Amino acid sequence: MFDFLSQTFRNFKHTGAVWPSGDKLAREMTSSLRKSSGPKRILEVGPGTGAFTSKILQSVRPGDEFHIVEINPFFCNVLEKRLLEPFRNRHPDLNVELHESPIESAPIEGAFDHIVCGLPFNNFPPSLVRGIFKKMLSLLGENGDLTYFEYAAVRVMKAPITSSESRRNLRRIDAHGKRLHRRHHGSRQLVLANFPPAVAVRLFQPTS
Repeated sequence: MFDFLSQTFRNFKHTGAVWPSGDKLAREMTSSLRKSSGPKRILEVGPGTGAFTSKILQSVRPGDEFHIVEINPFFCNVLEKRLLEPFRNRHPDLNVELHESPIESAPIEGAFDHIVCGLPFNNFPPSLVRGIFKKMLSLLGENGDLTYFEYAAVRVMKAPITSSESRRNLRRIDAHGKRLHRRHHGSRQLVLANFPPAVAVRLFQPTS
């Protein structure tokens, strides 16, 4: 908790929250992994201190491949020491890799069956949001799913207390999200048992 809050105050743009995600949201964000059968490739983008990572690790099985991409070196160190090193010690035969990099230039290749993203898109400029989604969707395999989240009604709450430029950016991000939702037959699941309440958004990659 302290690690998350310290990075929030130092680097709110990339952290994007004042409280780590709760267990209920983590379970919803990773629900498709538990339903998946057979070997799977998993990608997590922007894990922070690992609220979703710990749930993903519970679903990793022999033959699976799990890649984690995190831009913040402090979070990478926390993930490695608290979650990944103990996991590798218990399961030396399972393939888990951590990449300290922005997703746009991470040294990874598709196709992934599941992508879980914890990035704070409402803190980013619209051009960066579009670029990140374009990259992630290019890594998503046929019939794969990409899950991200946003805080419930966050744009409505931020609009009255932010600048006109920020309001325009929020509208553009919202419009882009709606286009992706239509194009990728998206679903939305409200998670009230999170602080603050959040919506898990799942996009699907259709068969070409």
